[in-house]
Amino acid sequence: MNADSPGHHAAGDPSAPRAIGQQPDPRSNGDSPAAAALARAVERRDATDAEAKALASSIRIRILRLCLDEALSNREIAEAAGLNPATSLHHVRMLADTGFLEVQEARRGKRGSREFPYLATGKSWFLNTGDITSEMLDAFTAEFTAAPYEERTMGRMAAMLTEDEVEEFRTRIDELFEEFRSRRKKGGAKQWGLFIAMHPSSSRTITEQDAPDHEDAPAEDAPDDEEDPGARG
Repeated sequence: MNADSPGHHAAGDPSAPRAIGQQPDPRSNGDSPAAAALARAVERRDATDAEAKALASSIRIRILRLCLDEALSNREIAEAAGLNPATSLHHVRMLADTGFLEVQEARRGKRGSREFPYLATGKSWFLNTGDITSEMLDAFTAEFTAAPYEERTMGRMAAMLTEDEVEEFRTRIDELFEEFRSRRKKGGAKQWGLFIAMHPSSSRTITEQDAPDHEDAPAEDAPDDEEDPGARG
């Protein structure tokens, strides 16, 4: 999840983020900034069919990121995303129609033409959209590989966790996300992307698809003393 991208926990899934919007506001009693950030959050809801369809596209997820902190016209979005303007407009309209983008006041473009910039509303942060794993990964890959190599940070790990520790880990990630998500524009700051995924590891090292078929396995030479079935009379 990130400030402009959806969570995709299944409805009713016990692993989904807890209903943090119902917690009491701890800001008045000296609790941590992370806890205060959680108190400011609202509970996520399930996306409607139209909302889920709008977010089921790596291109549209990338457009939301582009328009998160800066209002961009369709022309600017097309240039940044490497799209044909007509294709970009199709995606922009779908996001605007479902409330993920909001049109701003008209302005003059490069050639003096009238254009309308769009700004992301942040609505997707508060939605559970179902499984859009492929779209999220594709969007992340495109954004990550486009960044300068020397500014990329990447890591991968495995940890042995109990059910309680899994919940604790997820909660602390949610707290950290929410704390920094609320820090928007300020002097000297630039936008950084962050992607976190967590899953149970499989104990199997080779899947059935990876395992070679017996028919394809190299045949072993038969022992010299083994009877040749074709030699029987």
